[in-house]
Amino acid sequence: MPSFDVVSEFDAHEASNAVDQANREVGTRFDFKGTGSEYELDGQIINLKSQTEFQLQQMLDILRQRLAKRGIDVACMKVDPPQISGNEARQQVTLRKGIDTPLARELVKKIKASKIKVQAAIQGEKLRVSGKKRDDLQAVIRLLKEAEVELPLQYDNFRD
Repeated sequence: MPSFDVVSEFDAHEASNAVDQANREVGTRFDFKGTGSEYELDGQIINLKSQTEFQLQQMLDILRQRLAKRGIDVACMKVDPPQISGNEARQQVTLRKGIDTPLARELVKKIKASKIKVQAAIQGEKLRVSGKKRDDLQAVIRLLKEAEVELPLQYDNFRD
């Protein structure tokens, strides 16, 4: 029985490379000289540190550009509001990985409402879709690509 998995992932090594490139760019730019601006990657959390909120916005734009160039969809970013204290501003960006249970349930409802003859099962942080016909599975992929979802979705492990 043909099946495929719906996942939301990114390459952690590429994210690390993007943060390193962004750090290098901030270190060489004239408008960031002497501000102590930097990025810190801690697992899936990127901490931005600078002097002003305006510089944080510029750093966020640089980070988005670097992630996009490295093939990471910027829709996986969850940006927290900036925290300003004295002469330091901080901001936290979380790179989201995996489909959480409420979103997975919503996707299953959309698949069932479409009346396509497939079965969808939640398996941890991914969604397994299986059906008798390959065309039905391709129709589900099309349906999910057209759906408005806050996370970028990838379709892996397609088997006949």
